[in-house]
Amino acid sequence: MHVPDGFINAPVSAAAGVVAAGAVAAGLRGARRELDERTAPLAGLVAAFIFAVQMLNFPVAAGTSGHLLGGALAAILVGPWTGVLCIAVVLLMQGILFADGGLTALGVNITVMGVVTVVVAYALFRGLVLLLPRTRRSVTVASFAAALVSVPAAAAVFTLIYAIGGTTDVPVSKVLTAMVGVHVLIGVGEAVITMLTVGAVVAVRPDLVYGARGLTAPLKLRVDGELVDAAPAAPAAAPAAGGSPKKLWIGGVVTALVLAGFVSFYASANPDGLEKVAADQGIDKNVEEHAAADSPLADYGVKGIEAPRLSGGLAGAIGVGATLAVGTGAFWVVRRRKTAALEA
Repeated sequence: MHVPDGFINAPVSAAAGVVAAGAVAAGLRGARRELDERTAPLAGLVAAFIFAVQMLNFPVAAGTSGHLLGGALAAILVGPWTGVLCIAVVLLMQGILFADGGLTALGVNITVMGVVTVVVAYALFRGLVLLLPRTRRSVTVASFAAALVSVPAAAAVFTLIYAIGGTTDVPVSKVLTAMVGVHVLIGVGEAVITMLTVGAVVAVRPDLVYGARGLTAPLKLRVDGELVDAAPAAPAAAPAAGGSPKKLWIGGVVTALVLAGFVSFYASANPDGLEKVAADQGIDKNVEEHAAADSPLADYGVKGIEAPRLSGGLAGAIGVGATLAVGTGAFWVVRRRKTAALEA
């Protein structure tokens, strides 16, 4: 759902940029409460993983594909404030390096794909977790539902932005019906990917999953016929059963590189939901050439390398590395500022 330049007029794009900048600023402050020395590196990994999985377009209908948006996944794994930052980093890398998503539309994309998906998904996720039994299965079920709803919600908000600042004269009702309809189908794919990823991490290191914190109910003891909370146990010195955070980080990086560098070659070549709707409804009449169209990595290929498999694989690996470096660096700075504030 990467909005290109030209779909939305300049004033509305600028307003969306202000909203996105405010969300990122709030995310930088909020992430200080969510990140610690263990989860800060994981946040950079989450951004790189989302970048990789977004390269894997999957077919959803005749001539249409979809890809992960990632807001639900990021919010559940590392927290909503940090999740907004993760998606912002991904969109920034895609726009600057790969000419994917307009630069003047960056604010629109962060608002729609980052803020809306994170807010909707995490609100629904927390509500379901409170209602469901306190188990790991509940976390994965809630992640499925949250991701499923977040995608058509983002499509609806894009339609609202188009209604205010669209550069073509297409009935909003047609755009809304088409966008929400196809993105419900894409949401199913998003939900499956989110559920499987969250479930895999929860299975090995539930302590590192933000949305699974407090999952274990306190131990109860019967004293004089009444149940009372047992005293909390001292922190274990040994790492959790799934191994150290370093092993999880290495495994995640390898997985992201394989997905972006190899599996992406087999992704669907059909246009994604927004591209298909734009072409069918005629809202792409005023689309503008991307400012980074001459980038050596534009369209997820390395300029000068003729072999498609090698070109796309190298571009994907470079994208994972760049997103990982920028994301990890940003979250490290946020974590350092928190530490400095506590020591002051």
